[in-house]
Amino acid sequence: MPSPTPRPRTPLVPHDSDEDRPAPRFHLELHGAGPVGRAIVRLLADVDCTVRWIDERSDSPELSLPATDGLPAHIQHLPTDHAVAEVAGAPAGACHLVLTHRHALDLPIVQAILARGDFAFLGMLGSPAKRARFVEQIGAQLGEAGTSDAGDAGVQAALQRLVCPIGLPGIVGKAPAVIAIAAVAQLLQGTR
Repeated sequence: MPSPTPRPRTPLVPHDSDEDRPAPRFHLELHGAGPVGRAIVRLLADVDCTVRWIDERSDSPELSLPATDGLPAHIQHLPTDHAVAEVAGAPAGACHLVLTHRHALDLPIVQAILARGDFAFLGMLGSPAKRARFVEQIGAQLGEAGTSDAGDAGVQAALQRLVCPIGLPGIVGKAPAVIAIAAVAQLLQGTR
């Protein structure tokens, strides 16, 4: 049996200007450069979006991120000592995925995003139990502050939009690549 004739490959042609590029489907603030974060970045390399990939431990030898040298232009790697402070630099209407290496870091990042309230999506790596703990902790902190102003009400309303665990329902698995596929599909489902 003769072997099939290979189809010609279409070469990738770089865009000559930003005018040629389609508008990004979404902007993602990706907090965390662990295995799931890296898998998400690999998936988004060919998606029309913009990404700020933020991580506090990017210089750790155990992280070893060789991929950051060859990232596409639409993905900005941002190593920082103050991940929480970077929330202020997010554009209004951004999507946020919080998947850092410490729950103690996830909480203040989520709180900063909730305080802004202008996000399109807020998802966090974890279980329904982790989400319940965060909702309880943030609610208790608002109660301890002793105020019930509009800002607190806005945070409470925004807290109800926190998605944890991330990913489209029905895509089951704990492998980083599976979680990443489910999370990216969830982001794409909510965009044009």
